[in-house]
Amino acid sequence: MTSFEQIDLNGSYTYADYLTWQFEERLELIKGRIFKMSPAPSRFHQKVSINLLGILFQEFNHESCNLYAAPFDVRLPVRNKKKPDQIYTVVQPDICIICDRSKLDDAGCNGAPDLIIEILSPGNSRKEMKEKFEVYEESKVKEYWLVNTTDRHVIIYTLEKDRFIGLKPFVEEEDIHSPLFPGLKMPVVEIFRD
Repeated sequence: MTSFEQIDLNGSYTYADYLTWQFEERLELIKGRIFKMSPAPSRFHQKVSINLLGILFQEFNHESCNLYAAPFDVRLPVRNKKKPDQIYTVVQPDICIICDRSKLDDAGCNGAPDLIIEILSPGNSRKEMKEKFEVYEESKVKEYWLVNTTDRHVIIYTLEKDRFIGLKPFVEEEDIHSPLFPGLKMPVVEIFRD
């Protein structure tokens, strides 16, 4: 398929379906449902992403963990009693860190990254804050960051007993300290430097 008009956007799809699509638009598959991605992030969204990548690259360049940025497919199996192993979530987080190399293959990451960072923009906030939050929690992502470009703060969720626990928002006057990676410390103001 090459056009969204050929597909039922309310249908349920598998990773095998996802692999056959040849759409020009980017999309994600969340619990078997299709979600269109924004055509292109704003300039500031991209700047925030680059700032984060620069800081994270310094930390993880010599580590055993791997740093990736969108577009990069992360495949997360969805627990479904009726169709085991057929329904997948396929997302393209803005940034992710994977420390278990066995999860990496030529198609991307098969399993939960250790850390996922999503940068919120007008138009994508609902998906990141609801659907992706639930999927990342269910898939046991150890740490999840929501970077709010409008209000210039970062919220970190850590997985404890299979549930995300939110820390207080980190604002521009503060430094972020990652619970998962204790050596990772960054000034919030550097994330939003324009």
